[in-house]
Amino acid sequence: MILLHPHHLQRDYPDDRSAEVMRKTVEFFETKGLQSIKDDDHAAVWYQDFVDFLGSERIFATMCTPAEYGGDDTRWDTWRNCEFGEILGFYGLPYWYVWQVTVLGLGPIWMSDNEAVKERAAGLLDDGAIFAFGLSEREHGADLYSTDMTLTPVGDGTYLANGSKYYIGNGNQAAIVSTFAKMADTGEYCFFATDSQHFNYRLVKNVMHSQDYVAEYALDDYPVTDADILSRGDEAWNAALNTVNIGKYNLGWGSIGMCTHAFYEAIHHAAHRHLYGMTVTDFPHVKRLFTDAYARLVAMKLVALRASDYMRSASLDDRRYLLYNPVVKMKVTTQGEDVINHLWDVIAAKGFEKDGFFEMAARDIRALPKLEGTVHVNIALIVKFMKNYFFNPADLPDVGQRSDAANDDFLFDQGPTRGLGSIQFHDYSPVFERFDLPNVKVFAEQTEVFKAMLAAQPPTEAQSKNTDWLLAVGEIFTLIVYAQLVLENAEIYGIDQDLVDEIFDVAVRDFSAFAVELFGKAATTPGQGDYCTAMISKPVRDDDRYRRVWEDHVYAQRDAYTMGE
Repeated sequence: MILLHPHHLQRDYPDDRSAEVMRKTVEFFETKGLQSIKDDDHAAVWYQDFVDFLGSERIFATMCTPAEYGGDDTRWDTWRNCEFGEILGFYGLPYWYVWQVTVLGLGPIWMSDNEAVKERAAGLLDDGAIFAFGLSEREHGADLYSTDMTLTPVGDGTYLANGSKYYIGNGNQAAIVSTFAKMADTGEYCFFATDSQHFNYRLVKNVMHSQDYVAEYALDDYPVTDADILSRGDEAWNAALNTVNIGKYNLGWGSIGMCTHAFYEAIHHAAHRHLYGMTVTDFPHVKRLFTDAYARLVAMKLVALRASDYMRSASLDDRRYLLYNPVVKMKVTTQGEDVINHLWDVIAAKGFEKDGFFEMAARDIRALPKLEGTVHVNIALIVKFMKNYFFNPADLPDVGQRSDAANDDFLFDQGPTRGLGSIQFHDYSPVFERFDLPNVKVFAEQTEVFKAMLAAQPPTEAQSKNTDWLLAVGEIFTLIVYAQLVLENAEIYGIDQDLVDEIFDVAVRDFSAFAVELFGKAATTPGQGDYCTAMISKPVRDDDRYRRVWEDHVYAQRDAYTMGE
């Protein structure tokens, strides 16, 4: 089964330690129980028990220390990070968040040339420390150009840091906060290591009512030396953006984990509830909602796993991951919202009840599309790749499943962040041609109409400057890339052909909806509108396929998992 089941962890690892980390993490939460998780959530209790568990079991030391700086069991391995993030999301977004923020905080450290701080970070991880990423500011958000945090030289390689940061997870306990600033005298960007327990580090408040400590902190003449500087100039700028490249991918796994738990809970409830003389799962609209939710959820996981393969195989000559990564961040997380909406339409008021996991998922699933760059920011990034994706494919090596026990060195040596428009991709069309499935064919036809529109009616100069119009185009393009990754991984994982065609039944409907959206934009020309009309298609109906997917895949999960109190 492609979905996570905590009682039957099935992912194969080349080493015992990786499997042990997943097993012990599940055991922590299963022992804690759902009621305790919910009580802590409602009381907004800082998850010290979880942080203590991570430290005593050396979880972050194992998962977050590159092989060069750790012991025999440490490496930065995106393959195993996927399941770890998925497990944390499965039990609650706050637990995922402490992991996510540590990943971000470590990015500028592992990307730096400061060997002393790297060795220090490795030692702190081994001691059970957590980390933080001091980038955003209250007035400027993640607008790096406008950062007000400054480092003022005072002589002899020493500086005073002044300014504040906002929305900084783990800001209360992080052993090192990787803080982004400008040099007061030159305006040069820099990252430096900050200690959250230092007297001149002022913890202002938690800006949220949450288990997470999402801090506002201020540095008041905080002393910094050259030994604390992680990077300066272009290297600091690149570290900021490349850290986000690594970290935003994890948001997809938070969504996948939450949706999986919510799915189990929702279908178990519906399958055992009777209304108007019928079981709830016998209603046709309920079957459709659950089937669409399941199809979307499986697609989410296939895409995120496939993007991991490209991240792990990346090099300066192969940066396809820079398209697939924001697709995971933007599309997987928004699909997560759709999954929760489908399930909520079935369970209705049950979704508000305080004792279930669903209540947390329904609240927190909204956060992930809005973190590490909004959906709109990531679509704007994705559109930069559209021309080469469709019209300038390259002969690039095939990338297989990357589940090997390798350290992902390139993620901390990604190089400059410019030149995105020159990145090339392999031809997307062969993988569509290899699937002789009705709805894959319909989707491929829709794709070719969209490509023809770009060739015959390309964006005008005014349209290219119209963000609202470009976002509508970007939704369609993102869906096409998403579908490509689904198919590539459906081959690798041997996904049932009925389920693949059901996924594309959903995708065809989504494509049509996006085409209608683009048609309705004021900036869309009549010629482009004709192409939009041609993109609107109805999926191929197959009642037997639909029944098999419902019985063999969806309804089969009705009693698969319930969490103990």
